[in-house]
Amino acid sequence: MRVLLAVLLVGGLIIADLRLNRLESTRSLLDTAATPIHWMASLPSRLGEWGETNMHSRAHLLEENERLRRENLVLQGRSQQMSSLQADNTRLRALLNSTALLRDDVLVAELIGISPDPVRHQLVLNKGEQDGVFVGQPLIDADGLMGQVVEVSSGYSRALLITDATHSLPVQVNRNGVRAIAEGTGSLGTLEIRHVSATTDIREGDLLVTSGLGGRFPVGYPVAEVSLVERDPGQAFARVIARPSAALDRSRHVLLVFTSAPGQED
Repeated sequence: MRVLLAVLLVGGLIIADLRLNRLESTRSLLDTAATPIHWMASLPSRLGEWGETNMHSRAHLLEENERLRRENLVLQGRSQQMSSLQADNTRLRALLNSTALLRDDVLVAELIGISPDPVRHQLVLNKGEQDGVFVGQPLIDADGLMGQVVEVSSGYSRALLITDATHSLPVQVNRNGVRAIAEGTGSLGTLEIRHVSATTDIREGDLLVTSGLGGRFPVGYPVAEVSLVERDPGQAFARVIARPSAALDRSRHVLLVFTSAPGQED
């Protein structure tokens, strides 16, 4: 009897196992068949997530591009400023190197303004009476004579350039010592040399320097280079044009030369 029960029990277990295997196989087939349905059902959700992620990434990229564009502009601005500072340093170095060739005491001044009147060639400097600046003091840069101080206050001064239409100064040809008068024309790039006889030995390319006559400007400072000489047989004087040696429209730092006592007049 016991043996019969055991056989029946084992047989029942085998039958149940076979049925379960068949159900598992059927369930697996149904799951496989339902996979596309589940994929289609989840498609809108996944599309929404993909779109949200893509929009977020695009917005992030746009923001990053804008930030990089701003940084690039800042760097370009700093680069331009560095170029300007480097150019200023080069000009300052040339200016300071030129002081080694001078026999006179000098004071470095910085340009802080220009005359708003285009006819008046005047500069405003950041040095004044408290620095020892005086009316009539010569003004030079690394290349030559620029002008003279015409007005002084406590903290600043005003200088008149040699190209101003009201300015004139005695000069001489460096090559042979011929004397003449250089007058401003109202143009920053032009001086006119007056009262030069048609027979005077003066040529294009001659260097004009201060003659020292009148006591206002020390002798020997470069003033201009002769750029044009015209002689008319019917005229007693030649027409002589010269180009200033100094960088009148570019110098930011200049030298005030101490050669004459304050109050000395021509």
